[in-house]
Amino acid sequence: MNLRPTLREKGEPHTSALNDILFILLFFFLIIATLANPNVIRMAIPKANKDTKAKQTVVVSINAGNQYFVGTRQVAPEALQGAIAEMLAKSPDAEKTVVINADSTGAIYNLAAVLRATQALKVKAVMAVNKEK
Repeated sequence: MNLRPTLREKGEPHTSALNDILFILLFFFLIIATLANPNVIRMAIPKANKDTKAKQTVVVSINAGNQYFVGTRQVAPEALQGAIAEMLAKSPDAEKTVVINADSTGAIYNLAAVLRATQALKVKAVMAVNKEK
């Protein structure tokens, strides 16, 4: 005579909805990650026929108000070369490149100031443009 209780079935949690929830969360975070870029300064970039691709070691932005930004940090025109040199020192890239984002309504002397700073530091400078259609 066997008096021990027997287990008929083991209980299992229902996980069928878990896959759907994880997929929706993954999709949500992927969309948010592409939309939320904290290193962006809004400006109207000039148009050109060719788009030059360069690895962005340092990004220098000049907005319509003639304000200079190295990365997202605002700098004075006199401190531009020092700020670029500081960012280049932090970069482990072998070929260091400065990408210039200049507002299309800005004056050309703003662009020349950045080019003088990059020439003094002996690094390559590239201007970011939107491709013409």
